[in-house]
Amino acid sequence: MLSAIPADFSSGSLVDYDPFLGFESGFTLPWDYPELLSPTQSIEPAGSGSGSNETNQNGTNSNSSLVEPDQPLSVIDERKRRRMISNRESARRSRMRKQKHLENLRDQVNRLRVENRELNNRLRFVVYHCHTVRTDNDRLRSEYSMLRQKLSDIRQILLFKQLQQFSSAWPCPNRSHH
Repeated sequence: MLSAIPADFSSGSLVDYDPFLGFESGFTLPWDYPELLSPTQSIEPAGSGSGSNETNQNGTNSNSSLVEPDQPLSVIDERKRRRMISNRESARRSRMRKQKHLENLRDQVNRLRVENRELNNRLRFVVYHCHTVRTDNDRLRSEYSMLRQKLSDIRQILLFKQLQQFSSAWPCPNRSHH
């Protein structure tokens, strides 16, 4: 733990310094005595940091109340900066992924629209030919029925003529006697 004694005190003045002076009237906090701090030191109240208990470059606790003036950025500030940069980069990558996904979806929509048009055209073509085939089929069935009826009529006529020829070729026994 760091001492709250200022660094510019001489060794002789440490004899006169009473570390328990603040305890006579009750417990006091070190920041209640700013005269004990050198001008290059400052104290943060506990809990004002990021909550990290990791040590900085000098090996002191990052939650410690003293900050080195020659240190350009504290470890916490450096981590915040790196995290902020990382978050920005992550957000940029996320936006790019989202944009690429949207482009892929748009491409897919366009491909599906083209495919849908082609399928609709093919369907119309098939429906048209199906209608044509049905119409031809109905016409052929009607023609088949008519031709079948004609064939039946011709057979009956031929049968009747054959019966006439057969009956005229054979003499009738009842006719000769009369």
